Amino acid sequence: MEYRSVKGLTGLGQLGILLVFFGAGFIMAAGVQVLIGMFLVPSGLPMEQTLDAIVKAMLEPKNVASARLAQVLGTFCLFFIPAVLFMLTCHGKNKFWLGFNKHINAKQIILGFFLIFLANIIANPLAELSKSVAINFPDLNALGLQMEAEYSKQVMALSNLKSWGEFFMALVIMAFFPALFEEIFFRGALQNLLEKWWKAPLLAIIVTSLLFSLIHMSVFLFLSRAVLGFVLGLMYQRSRNLWVNIIAHFLNNAVAVIQLFWISKHQQKIEVDKLDPDVPVWGGLIAVAISIGLFIVFDKASSTNRKQIAFEEQDLLEHSNSLYAFPENKNDRFGT
Repeated sequence: MEYRSVKGLTGLGQLGILLVFFGAGFIMAAGVQVLIGMFLVPSGLPMEQTLDAIVKAMLEPKNVASARLAQVLGTFCLFFIPAVLFMLTCHGKNKFWLGFNKHINAKQIILGFFLIFLANIIANPLAELSKSVAINFPDLNALGLQMEAEYSKQVMALSNLKSWGEFFMALVIMAFFPALFEEIFFRGALQNLLEKWWKAPLLAIIVTSLLFSLIHMSVFLFLSRAVLGFVLGLMYQRSRNLWVNIIAHFLNNAVAVIQLFWISKHQQKIEVDKLDPDVPVWGGLIAVAISIGLFIVFDKASSTNRKQIAFEEQDLLEHSNSLYAFPENKNDRFGT
């Protein structure tokens, strides 16, 4: 039977709606950031000069509060609003359809933290591999260096953490909100849709993880972020609870914020590309092996909750008077 949403929309129709909302969110995000930046630059400048002046102003330490506000509102418009509008249009008001439910346990949270930690270890050698490959393609390498330089500037501008108050603010703005907004869009909306539409969860996870990496706009870190996206995607596919992902994603971001705070407090120069320790290839392979074992344990820890969530979904479908049910094969590790 062809997959349809609670409100009867096809998979392709839902994807089109999500893309339209994402495009609108992109425009909103750009508009909000420009609007905030307008208060930081002199009035009366030509548009081209105004945009350049806004970018430079956002990187100045004195404007760090405005830069952080622009970041959080930008991600809110880009990811959160489109996902919520998508849910309301295709399914209704129940946040269950974005992956939110009460079925979560401490084991999932603890294992999720270790899985995301290991994902970073696996990702590290891939970043070095990407750099070694890109150097053979001058244009690609130049683009990668430019993107890395811009990213470093943004992180340094947002990471001027001199007090405990700024540290806790950064935990919220740089760690929690990005985790919340990105997981709602990529796992709660996009991966959920692709899994049910294609009935091929592993393919849905791979596609979502590639798009997750692409939106972060990095040549050298593309494979690394795709690995992080894959781990988060598989974590959600086995837990069916978005809170597990949000907490794991937040803890991953929080570790980076803690590093930046420690460096700032000790008045050392922040070198973004040196925040992660160098990991040899064999170290990454060991991390892969451990991750497989932890995912087996994670799957078992999530089994009971996943069944309860499946029953809840079926009950919601029946009460919505929908003719379309989406049963999950709970015996298959990838749901096929």
